[in-house]
Amino acid sequence: MELLTPGTGLIIWQTFVFLLLVLLLARFAWKPILGSLKEREESIKKALETAEQARAEMARIQADNEKIFKEAREERDRLLKEAREASSRLKDDAQADAKKAADKIIDDARAAIQVEKQAALKDVRIQVAMFSLQIAEQLMKKNLSSDKAQKELVDGFIKELKLN
Repeated sequence: MELLTPGTGLIIWQTFVFLLLVLLLARFAWKPILGSLKEREESIKKALETAEQARAEMARIQADNEKIFKEAREERDRLLKEAREASSRLKDDAQADAKKAADKIIDDARAAIQVEKQAALKDVRIQVAMFSLQIAEQLMKKNLSSDKAQKELVDGFIKELKLN
């Protein structure tokens, strides 16, 4: 049973070695271990703070992105609306200009037709007058071929003049 119960000398030496080990660990190992644990704790705190700041920054950036996207959509819609309105105005202006041009062409054509009509009527009048003179000349030649007919015609003109 000696193996189960240690001797007093062994207990003293074990206690001495244990205390010496504790003192050596306290003097040389615990301070650096505790310092590195404290450093590690602070670095973890800083990492958590940085992560929290990064998360807050990401949330702010995401909110800014949403705001920018919303503004971009509104700007796009506004530009599309302006483009449609401008297109409509250009189309209406082009139609109005085309109508004005067509009306001017029609008015010019009417004026040209009127001028041509007047010229044609003048020409017809001249030709009718020429034909009338030619017919009158031929009739007079035929009717006034004798001296007696000429004398009667002159006497008739003189009587008419005296009456007037």
